[in-house]
Parts: sequence; C-alpha cells; structure tokens
Amino acid sequence: MKAIVSVESGPPETLRLVDLPEPVPGPGEVLVAVAAIGLNFFDTLIIQDRYQFRPPRPFSPGAEFAGTVAALGPGVEGFAIGEPVCGYVRAGAARERLTISAERLAKVPAGVSLPKAAGLMVTYATALHALRDRGQLQPGETLAVLGAAGGVGLAAVELGRAMGARVIACASSPEKLGLARAHGADELVDYEAEDLRGRLKALTGGRGVDVLFDPVGSALAEPALRSMAWGGRYLVIGFAGGEIPRLPLNLLLLKGCDLRGVSLGGVTERHPERMKADLDHLLALLAQGHITAHIGATYPLAECAQAIADLAARKAQGKIVLLA
Repeated sequence: MKAIVSVESGPPETLRLVDLPEPVPGPGEVLVAVAAIGLNFFDTLIIQDRYQFRPPRPFSPGAEFAGTVAALGPGVEGFAIGEPVCGYVRAGAARERLTISAERLAKVPAGVSLPKAAGLMVTYATALHALRDRGQLQPGETLAVLGAAGGVGLAAVELGRAMGARVIACASSPEKLGLARAHGADELVDYEAEDLRGRLKALTGGRGVDVLFDPVGSALAEPALRSMAWGGRYLVIGFAGGEIPRLPLNLLLLKGCDLRGVSLGGVTERHPERMKADLDHLLALLAQGHITAHIGATYPLAECAQAIADLAARKAQGKIVLLA
C-alpha cells in the first residue's frame, strides 16, 4: 500500500510517499480501505515536532479518515465488509490502508460522502466540545469566531448558529467573510481592514462578546480579549497565526471573564466514548443538512506535502481533504 510518512522533522517537503506492507487487523480491530483523509492545521506542526503530541517516526500525518471496511479482526461484530466508516487516530491516517479498534469507528450514514465524513471529525468535534462543553454557549448569546473561514472556524460558525447564538464571523478578507456569511454568520468583521475591538464593541452595543472562539492567536488575541462581555468565555483553540500570545491577566479580573483551553485530543484520550457519541451526533446533523462539512480543496494522496504547505500558508477556506 501507499503511505505518506514523516521520516525526519521538517517542513512539508520532507514528507515521503512510500510503499508499506498492508496491515492485518488484530483482535477487536478493523482494516479500513481509506478513501479520504482530513487534514488540519496541527498537521503543519506535528511534522516539525512543534505540536504537543509527538508520535514516534516514521509516522503518517492525518488524524481523521473515511473509507470502507476491508477486513475484520477476530471478535469484531457489527460491521460488514464494504461498509462505509470513518474514524479518528490522532496521527497515521495518510495511507491507503489502516487498522483501528472497532470501538473507534463510526458508520457513515446514507447520503454522506466519504470526503465529507473524513473532514468532519476534528473540526466539528473540536467546535462542538468548545462551544457546548467549554464555552457553555446559550441561545441568544453572542459568539465571535476568529479565522471564521478556516476548517474549525467555519464549523464553529455553523454549530454556533445551530445552537441559537448570534454569530459574528471575523476573517482576513471579504472573500473569506463571504464564505462565513453563506454558512450562517449574522455579522462580519474584516480584521485586516477594520479595528477588531472597535467593530466587536459596535456590533454588541458596547456590551461585548459572550463567547469568543479563537483558533488564530497571535496579534488578534489581546484586542479580542478586550472585547469580552462581563462573564464572557474566551476559548483558546490554537495558534494558526503562528505566535502564542502573552495576554495581560488583569483583563480577566476587570471583565470577570474566563480564559478556557480547548483540547479535543485530551478529551478523547481520557474519555474515548465521548468522541464516538459526538461523531455519531455530528454525522446525523450532516445527514440531516444542519451542517455542511464544507470542503475547500481536495488533493491526491501523493500531493500531501502541497496540501499541508497550503494549510501552513493559511490558504484553506473550509476543509482540506486528501483522496487516497
């Protein structure tokens, strides 16, 4: 089988397309013929040893996948050969075949494409965990989303709207904001052309934002924090802007607001059953048309390095998916 592997720490061009023996499923495992692999911003970091999770080399990037059941290991019940499935592995999905515990697989509903299923898990599960569990977002509250046209940002826009919030999408260009508007954003802020703090203050009548979803960090973090309402919840998702900000903690005191970290990997490691339940829930929402799992671009497996380079350059609008 073909696989993309990281054999040394470095930029995307250090990735290699190699031939590996096809794996054999052990007890309780399923062999999946992979059709699509979802990529995420952390894939740009994990290959450079700049991410908190560092798998031993050689490893494949890609944490989420969809495909069809190719073989069943001893003791596996409830799955059939050829059945469409999807799953989450933290790293190792960018390959044509993989084995995974049956408990970590979900069945893809009729009408849901495999590329969309592959692009659903990390971004939407992260947004769901962030807004529901960490942000405790309530109907009628105001949600501001930074990086609103990226994979996880767009997921937060859609889920925030579905949860009854007023959604303010913040992004770096009119084109990106148009995409966010098409997916449910109520208000738009172009933080390359407008003052982020001033616009958020104006759009909330001076009250501030109840929940702020931040996958960008960098120079946007402090003006965003200064835009929080009393009792607001600032959700730290990641640092796609490249710089981990240093925030003045006196702002938390003055605003009575919270700074809350969001770690999907940490949750799935400690509570794997929750990931399966959330994935089934999200697949149902997708099948029913409540969310779209928008794919911005697809690449063949052999062009994984280019796909990750485009992610690093923040060219993604929606999800980037590899096709195996």
